[in-house]
Amino acid sequence: MTALKKSPPAAQDGDREAVRSPLQTDDAPSGLQGPRRNAAIAAVLAAMVLAVLDGAITNVALPSMARSLQVTSGMAVWIITAYQTALVMCLLPCAALGESLGYRRVFTMGVALFTAASALCALAPSLPWLVAARFLQGLGGAAIMALGIALLRMVVPPRELGAAIGWNALAVALSSAAGPTIGAVLLSGASWPWLFALNLPLGGLVLLACRALPDLAGTARPLDRFSVALNAAVFASLVVGAEVLVEQPVLAAALLTAAALSLAALIRRETPKAAPLIPLDLLRAPSFRISVMASVCCFAGMTMGLLALPFYLQHSLGQDTLMTGLYMTPWPLTVAVAAPLSGYLSNRVPTAWLCAAGGTCLALGLAAASLWPLHGSALPLVPITMLCGLGFGLFQVPNNRNMFLSAPPERAGAAGGMQGTARLAGQTAGGVVMSLLFTVASVESAPRVGLGIGAVLTLAAGLVSVLRVKPLMETSAP
Repeated sequence: MTALKKSPPAAQDGDREAVRSPLQTDDAPSGLQGPRRNAAIAAVLAAMVLAVLDGAITNVALPSMARSLQVTSGMAVWIITAYQTALVMCLLPCAALGESLGYRRVFTMGVALFTAASALCALAPSLPWLVAARFLQGLGGAAIMALGIALLRMVVPPRELGAAIGWNALAVALSSAAGPTIGAVLLSGASWPWLFALNLPLGGLVLLACRALPDLAGTARPLDRFSVALNAAVFASLVVGAEVLVEQPVLAAALLTAAALSLAALIRRETPKAAPLIPLDLLRAPSFRISVMASVCCFAGMTMGLLALPFYLQHSLGQDTLMTGLYMTPWPLTVAVAAPLSGYLSNRVPTAWLCAAGGTCLALGLAAASLWPLHGSALPLVPITMLCGLGFGLFQVPNNRNMFLSAPPERAGAAGGMQGTARLAGQTAGGVVMSLLFTVASVESAPRVGLGIGAVLTLAAGLVSVLRVKPLMETSAP
């Protein structure tokens, strides 16, 4: 017992139970009870669905928006880029604001802003209006994604956090799978503004449900505005630089240099602080740092797979758009099945080994997609994409669980911001690598090379996760 009392609040490894804060122990059960608990969980999950479904639908509607607004496809891409830029710029500041003002307050503000911005998107008469409204949507989405799991951590006791993260992954996976279909159905009978108007009733219901969320006081710690500006400069330069890397390499190099210099200045400014904007305090803990590294590798590899497969199906295997979508669907559907199972197992199996198994399955699936001799038939891709979905579901839930339980409760918001930042960093890196591959290789060979590189990255994610076992061995040694 003495050893437990002296342990820091951060988890040290991927063992069965993370070391907990004194505020969260089995002797003093935490979380909500009864109908309020169900309403609070529904509020978080529905908000996540709101943000994910909107993104999936918007991607499908991009050609229709370009025609309606009379702009080129290249200009229409800014509808997506504006949202992604705002999202990645504001994840860490929203996490810090949630710790300062209270998680429920900032999360609710995010839902309200996302819903109001959806109305502005639906009313947009021009591309600049729509891009600005999408940027506002990204600000709201950042608050939702940064603080969602931090709120779930307050709603459920620690032993149920893995299951709660599994529910969250289930909601996200189903939204990702259903988004293109819902968008296609709506566009068949209505114009694109109705895609954004769909968010209004759902957003209103989520705002009502947010009243059930726990309302704990924040730290009242003021935000360092200069650090927030540096953070915005880092990620805005990074995202835009990555977008123009292939077409304008000189401009991209300048932007990426500016991102690196801004990051160095931000780290130097934040290092002395007890609760820095970039959670350097959490990254000093091996368990948290390893989870972040594994998350970046996994999302980079997975993104390369998701970008490469449609080109492989259409250009090498001769599938049309509809069949390509059908062959891709087993991936998110299997994630939806695997995620709750992974949440159940994460309380019973060391999370490091679950992540290793998940990364290995995802790597095997991507490698099989790259190397398997399909001979013109795409049917073998169905079990292959299911293996990918199984691997991602097994990896993501325990990795996120470990990341959140590696942080003390008062820094749960920072952990959520870092988790979202790691995901977007991996997705951006995967997208950049695929763009470079399409530049230097043919459209027939680039997808298979990309799938192979994705397999290496996801295998690295699994192997990196095993490093979390090392501190356990060291601390348990006599």
